[in-house]
Amino acid sequence: MKPPTALIAEDEPLLAAGLRADLAACWPELDVVALVGDGSRASEQALALKPDVCFLDIRMPGQSGLEAAQALAEDWPDDAPFPLLVYVTAYDQYALQAFEAQAVDYLVKPVDRTRLAACIERLKRRLADRAGAADRLQQTLGQLRQLLGAAAPAGAGAPLEVIQAQSGNLIHMVPVAEVVYFEAADKYVRVVTAEREHLVRTSLKELLPQLDPNRFWQVHRGTVVQARCIATARRDESGKVHLTLRGRAETLVASRLYAHRFKGM
Repeated sequence: MKPPTALIAEDEPLLAAGLRADLAACWPELDVVALVGDGSRASEQALALKPDVCFLDIRMPGQSGLEAAQALAEDWPDDAPFPLLVYVTAYDQYALQAFEAQAVDYLVKPVDRTRLAACIERLKRRLADRAGAADRLQQTLGQLRQLLGAAAPAGAGAPLEVIQAQSGNLIHMVPVAEVVYFEAADKYVRVVTAEREHLVRTSLKELLPQLDPNRFWQVHRGTVVQARCIATARRDESGKVHLTLRGRAETLVASRLYAHRFKGM
């Protein structure tokens, strides 16, 4: 029988080494196939190696543990069992309460061996239940929707009404009401209207709290679309939803994490 595998994502090398050593002592058969220090590498390596378990630090440089889990949920192939996710945190009591309520396992730093042993027993039981592997992704999607919602920063004041997009010495005043969708592009955001596109130097994470959530729906970790601009939504066999738009020829894809938004009335 193939030994279980794990990935550890932790930006503090001493804590990462400590967790690896504790896992070796409490779960000798576990093979730690990757040790990474940020969320982007975590999702990249997990997609490449497909471990059975991912230990994800909540706060890391760049992409957080929750964002890494979001990337995995969106990009995970249908022919492989989705990994069990264990979140690791040093604080954020609200997050711990959310994890407990949603039955997502977590470990508090510094990791206590007794607590780790209990976590391992739960993981072993879940891994033995391979018949339930098909439900694992759906359960994780539901958990992530609630956890990402709880972690989302609250907007300050009234929703943004105008985007100021600079092009050389010219600043375009783009009414938010005319935006069909926003798309992350490295350190920029593409602002797409029916007539043209603009690049603004901000991140989608910074922009999202300034938008009216009733008008602008996040449909992918890198895409936010104005709901009234969606013409049709078609779900494929993998659970992703393909969106056609009013005023634009391209099609957008809503990931499985956000597919629940699209239901007939």
